Amino acid sequence: MSPIFLNTQKLDANKNDSLFDFADSLSVRVPTSCGRTGECHECIVEVRKGMDALTTTTEEEKFLRGNYRLACQACVADPEADIEFTVLRRQPRILTTGVKRETEINPAYVRVGDDVVFVGGAEGPVVVDKYRDAIYGIAIDVGTTTVVMNLVNLESGDTEYTASFENPQRFGGSDIMNRIVYDGGEDAGELRAVMVSSINFEIGEMVRALKIRRRQIFEIVAVGNTTMRELFFGIDVQSIGQRPYRSPVEEEFRAKQRTTTALSTTAAALGLRIHPKATVYGGPLISSHLGADTAADLLAIGIEDQIEPIILVDVGTNTEVVIGNRDRLLAASCPAGPAFEGGEVTYGMPGYDGAVERVTINDTGEVDSQVIGDADPIGICGSGLIDLLAELRRTNLMNDLGKFNDGAKEYEFSVVNNLTISRADVSALAQAKAANYCGQAIVLREYGLPIEKFEKLYLAGGFANYVDESNAIDIGFIANMPLEKVEKVGNAALEGAGIMLLSTVKREEIEKLTATIEHVELETAPDFFEFFVEGCHFKSMDTT
Repeated sequence: MSPIFLNTQKLDANKNDSLFDFADSLSVRVPTSCGRTGECHECIVEVRKGMDALTTTTEEEKFLRGNYRLACQACVADPEADIEFTVLRRQPRILTTGVKRETEINPAYVRVGDDVVFVGGAEGPVVVDKYRDAIYGIAIDVGTTTVVMNLVNLESGDTEYTASFENPQRFGGSDIMNRIVYDGGEDAGELRAVMVSSINFEIGEMVRALKIRRRQIFEIVAVGNTTMRELFFGIDVQSIGQRPYRSPVEEEFRAKQRTTTALSTTAAALGLRIHPKATVYGGPLISSHLGADTAADLLAIGIEDQIEPIILVDVGTNTEVVIGNRDRLLAASCPAGPAFEGGEVTYGMPGYDGAVERVTINDTGEVDSQVIGDADPIGICGSGLIDLLAELRRTNLMNDLGKFNDGAKEYEFSVVNNLTISRADVSALAQAKAANYCGQAIVLREYGLPIEKFEKLYLAGGFANYVDESNAIDIGFIANMPLEKVEKVGNAALEGAGIMLLSTVKREEIEKLTATIEHVELETAPDFFEFFVEGCHFKSMDTT
């Protein structure tokens, strides 16, 4: 009998047991809401080894591609084979620090006497329900890789519960372009369905933990890049995948068929299990792939009051760059891909327990690392990769082209589990870094000010929150700014979504501001390729 591994935990494989059974044995939570019949499509797992040792895929799993199965449907057919799988919807490290901005509370739902009244509509105040102890709302950052939710008390402004999980849409691709293709196929709608199911699951966890009712949640504000937002709202995303890469909502706005790119609908229409009369607001888009998450970032850092020019870089699978001040803003989207977030690198992984997050190499070549959860290392996350690349350059073990100076094809950075980084890995990271490089360098040039004129460089996003700024500058991952001018603002998109939730005034302000931002299309720059090639080098950015 061979072992079966779930998230590196080992059990004996028994024939006909489902992968869900193994998760139960290890007390690993797998989401489900259908009684394990396969109907809810929530219990998606990634089979990393032994796909052929499982029973054949069922009708309920026909929407899945590659090495993905439903835990309730996949059973062990060959107990002598090694099987390794992981729950797709894993618990990431939640950001507990970030920019905090004082906001005057004037939400769309307020208490008037014994009633909850909706005051966010053009038709005037509308009584929605009786007041029951508190009025809640949820701010959601729907990221390509991670989803984070804050349950907010709309009367006090306090965040009372935070939840986060790995985006369960990964079976449709690790980046937005692959998900657009998937959603245009025969299984259109599955990406939205699995997201709604996952959010409903977390809402259930919230209300149970706080002993409140779903009917006390009256509004959701959701932000994300253009593709993630439109998928969530059930809007066709096919036009975002081809020139000029615009959502139907943006096209309607440009044609003056609507006054804003923000969205508003009912929770019931989206299948979200909160108050039946609750509303769902989607933050405004900027242009093309620059979505509501970037708008939320700008709101979080107070761009409407910013006099001196700043640089904002929201690092992710799709990195956004915004440069300027309240009078003029330029923005660009950089399709960096998943290399720094767990994809395309042999031992790459998101920031979960077992991920190497810090790396130093001393003068004798010894590697010292820090691992999330103080566990044995099983992979390396983005912050660890930036450290590793910078240290390989600093110690002259790798040149700026990404070649190991001893001629080797790989470098071992952990003797525990023999973790290595290969030339192919470095090449993938170089190209991902080059996308970030191009976004910053080209937009800086278009803005026309020398780097020393900028007051701040804000680093936003969950990944960026853990990056060593000095190492990121040394390899050209971010602009060559003095360290004292670099400020991490954590999950600014979630903070901005929270501001939109608490203030209808701020919603209107950011809707107006986003309409004035100039979109820089990087690929149309005549020297884009030269910038990209330069960005593939592991050296600091030339911002002269």
